[in-house]
Amino acid sequence: MIQVKQEHNILLAKLDRNVTNAINLELISTLSDIIKKSKENSEIKGLVLSSANEKFFSIGFDIPELFKLKKKDFSVFYKAFNRLCIELYTLPKPLIAAITGHAVAGGCIIALCCDYRYIASGRTKMGLNEIKLGVPIPYPVDCILRQVVGFRSAREITDSGDFYETDTLLSIGMVDEVLPLGKVQTQAIDRAALLGRHAQDAFAMIKQSRTESIVAKIYSKLKEKEEAFLKRWYAKETRMRLKDAMKKF
Repeated sequence: MIQVKQEHNILLAKLDRNVTNAINLELISTLSDIIKKSKENSEIKGLVLSSANEKFFSIGFDIPELFKLKKKDFSVFYKAFNRLCIELYTLPKPLIAAITGHAVAGGCIIALCCDYRYIASGRTKMGLNEIKLGVPIPYPVDCILRQVVGFRSAREITDSGDFYETDTLLSIGMVDEVLPLGKVQTQAIDRAALLGRHAQDAFAMIKQSRTESIVAKIYSKLKEKEEAFLKRWYAKETRMRLKDAMKKF
């Protein structure tokens, strides 16, 4: 599911679930465990999250697998995904996304939960197409996105459901730097190492100050927002759209 390699005091975790790195409960559990152990290990000063291939960072939810689940089981998956997003967003260590391939839907969400995003130049795309599937943006990233790119860009991203190429991603603030493919992971590791040289407690406090108001907002409505998402996931119109989306898998 995930390749893990330590580069001095930086942990490089590369998603490795086939080519698309489609997100299911096992992938979430594996990544959550890596995040937890890294958080507890004082020798790890920062993390880089990437992909084992150059086509996809992640295509998002594994729709063919999740489509078949009963509501109770899908609810377990969806709530675990939201908790993972919060874990990533609040990790008290530098977390850099090294995006070597397309990061769309749930894959884009995971990248947005990182502190910085470096993306490979070319036709690599990012975006949130949930509106085209008939569901709302998961509430945690709906809140995070506005902090990252601002209200107007967030409105356009969520309302259009489009995927954006690197020049646009950089101009609207969804990524921090566009790099040649071969430099994405090395530059991300270097950035994490640079930030990791700071006093860890100070970095953690600064990050908490940046994220705590967003996290409080998320938790204030998370339960009702999750129920609303689950209801839409099983709506007749959404099921039809999801069937069409499965053809791309």
